[in-house]
Amino acid sequence: MGRDSFGSLFKITTFGESHGKGIGVVIDGCPAGVSIEREEIQRDLDKRRPGVLAHTSKRQEEDQVEILSGIFEGKTLGSPIALLIYNKDSDSSKYHPIKDLYRPGHANFTYLEKYGVFDYRGGGRASGRETAARVAAGAIAKKYIAPMEVIAKISEIGGESDHTKWEALLQEVEEEGDSLGGIISCTITGVPVGLGDPVYEKLSAKLGYGMLSIPAVKGIEFGLGFQAATKRGSFTNDPFIQDESGKVSFSTNHHGGILGGISSGMPITFRVAFKPTSSIKKPIDTLDREGNKKAFLLPEGSRHDPCIALRAPPVIESMAALVLADAYLLNRSGKI
Repeated sequence: MGRDSFGSLFKITTFGESHGKGIGVVIDGCPAGVSIEREEIQRDLDKRRPGVLAHTSKRQEEDQVEILSGIFEGKTLGSPIALLIYNKDSDSSKYHPIKDLYRPGHANFTYLEKYGVFDYRGGGRASGRETAARVAAGAIAKKYIAPMEVIAKISEIGGESDHTKWEALLQEVEEEGDSLGGIISCTITGVPVGLGDPVYEKLSAKLGYGMLSIPAVKGIEFGLGFQAATKRGSFTNDPFIQDESGKVSFSTNHHGGILGGISSGMPITFRVAFKPTSSIKKPIDTLDREGNKKAFLLPEGSRHDPCIALRAPPVIESMAALVLADAYLLNRSGKI
C-alpha cells in the first residue's frame, strides 16, 4: 500500500490499523528547536479520543502518546520524530460474523478489489482511528507555525445549524440506529501573505488535498464557497484598503484568505463536510464475497459513532497545521 505519507518538507508518515497493536506517525523535516512537551500533544489527542463525548463510540482508548525519538528536553532535534499510540480496547470478535460481507459505505470492497486483502477488524487502515496519528503530528505542527492559529468547530449536524437542537437530534438518530453527517468550520488567523504556489501547488489545493484525505470527508469550500456561484462579481470581489501604517488589506474576505492559490494575509476560512457514519444498526442490502445477496446487520455490541463530525474538529485543525507548516518551509525558498 502506497501513499501513507503527506507533505513535501514537513512530512509525516502514519502507520497502524484500527485493531492492530497500535498506530503512530513519523515526522521528518521538522526543524530543530521547536518547543513541544508531551502534554501538549496529549491535550489534542484527548479532544479526539473515543469514549469521552456523549453520542460517540463507547470504545475506551486512552490514546496515551509515547515519544520514541526526535524530541529531547522539550525541543525538537531536527531528526525524525516518532510517536506511538497503543490500541488498548479493540474488540475484533464483533467483526468475525461480517468479515465476508461487503459493508455498505465502507472501504472493504474497493480495498479487496485493489489489493486482494483487507483487514476487516474495525476497518483496518481505512478506519478513522488512523486520524489519531495525524492529531499527534498536528500538535507539533501547530507549535511550529505559531503565531498562526487554527480553530475548527462544528457548525452543522444533520443539516441543523442551531446547536441547541443537536442533542435531541443526536438522541433521536441514535435510538433509531441511524447516523448523521455534519459540517466543520475552520478559521486560520495570523497567516502571512505569500504561502502557497501557483499553479498546481495552490494553498487551497493543498488544504483541500489534506482535508479530503480524512475518512468520511465529502467536500470542502473556501470563503463564500458554493454561494459564490449564486452571486455577482461586484459582490464577490473584495475591495482593497490601506490602513494608517500603509499595510494593504481587504474590506471583506469573500475569497477566504487565498487568492490565486496564495495566502492574502486575511484569515483563511473553509468548511468541511462529513458524511453520516456508515456503520448503522439498521439492516442494509448487500452481497457476500461470493456474490450472494445478504442483509448486512451490525453484530450486537458493535461500537460506532452516530456522528463522525463530533470528534472531527481536532483532526481538521491538525491537517490544516500540517499543510501550513509545509507551506511555510517551502515559502522560505520562494525568493531571494
